[in-house]
Amino acid sequence: MTNVTLAFSPHANHVFKEDDRIVTVLVAAPSPCPSVERLHKVSANPPSRQEGSHEHRPVSASFCRPRYGVAMDCDDHQRAALRTARDKDAPDELMHLILGLVGETGEIAEKVKKLVRDKNSDLAQLDRDDMAAELGDVLWYTAVLANFLGVSLNDVAERNVDKLGDRQRRAVLGGSGDNR
Repeated sequence: MTNVTLAFSPHANHVFKEDDRIVTVLVAAPSPCPSVERLHKVSANPPSRQEGSHEHRPVSASFCRPRYGVAMDCDDHQRAALRTARDKDAPDELMHLILGLVGETGEIAEKVKKLVRDKNSDLAQLDRDDMAAELGDVLWYTAVLANFLGVSLNDVAERNVDKLGDRQRRAVLGGSGDNR
C-alpha cells in the first residue's frame, strides 16, 4: 500500500521519473517527530492539465503540525479523537456518528452556499480558519466512525489513495460508480 502522511513541507510534491513511471515524492519538513521525517513515494500517472483542472498546492508543515509541536498520522488522530468519543456501546452510536458526519459536512456546504449567495463566489472572502475548523469536525467523526467499524484511519486513507491512483492509471477518475 501507499504511505500517507498529514505533514508536508513547502517542497512537497516533487515529481521525477523512475523506470518510466512518474513518481511523486512527498517530503516532510524537519520535525521533532522521527516518523514525519520520512520520504513517501506515491506512484501515479501525471494528472491531465485540462481546462478547469486544479493543481494541488502543498500545505506548509506549520499548518499541519499541532500546537504542541508533534505531527500526527491518521491513527494518532484517531486515538486522540477517541478520547472525546462516546462509548461504542452507547445506544444508536452508529446512527449518531453517521448523522454527525453528515451534519458537519452540511455545515461546510452551508458556508460555501453563503459564499456563493452573499459574496459572488469570491474565494478570497472564504474564511479558511472557519473551514479548517469544520473540516476538523468532519475528520473527528470520520475517525470515530472508522473505529466503530473496526477500521484504522491510516488504512482508510491508504485504501483511498490506492483506489484513486488505480483509477488515474486506468483513466477512469471521471464518471460514476464505486467499481469503475
